[in-house]
Amino acid sequence: MSLAIDLHWQRDGTDLLPGKYSAAHRVSFGARFDIDVDAAPDWGGDPGNTNPEQALASALSSCHMMTFLALAAKAGWPVAGYSDHAVAHLGKNPKGQMSVTRIDLHPVVRFDSGFAVTDEALSQMQDRAHRYCFIANTLADSVEINIF
Repeated sequence: MSLAIDLHWQRDGTDLLPGKYSAAHRVSFGARFDIDVDAAPDWGGDPGNTNPEQALASALSSCHMMTFLALAAKAGWPVAGYSDHAVAHLGKNPKGQMSVTRIDLHPVVRFDSGFAVTDEALSQMQDRAHRYCFIANTLADSVEINIF
């Protein structure tokens, strides 16, 4: 299986010199969804645009949620809502290179009224979702992932 995006960048008329050009670009996901992307604000990007680090946190959060929902459905848990606040942290990896070194997920799960699970059962289901998430497995050797 292959999954694709299209990325488009055009120099804005200035010379391509360090610190003198815009990294703003557009990423297309299929024919219906485009997103404006730029460097993170700390690296001179527009804070109004998404940056690759946020996109990585979003991919992990989405994958984790979809895996959690699939597992919850199999377990008969009536999930009514799910939200997350994912945070990507930059730092130096063991090779001394800048990278996303950690992503923290803060999922909040709501169930239909009258249904409840213990904190331990919920934690175990979050752990299972983490172990089966494709994106988490992709990042497993290089990024610390915490679920709070």
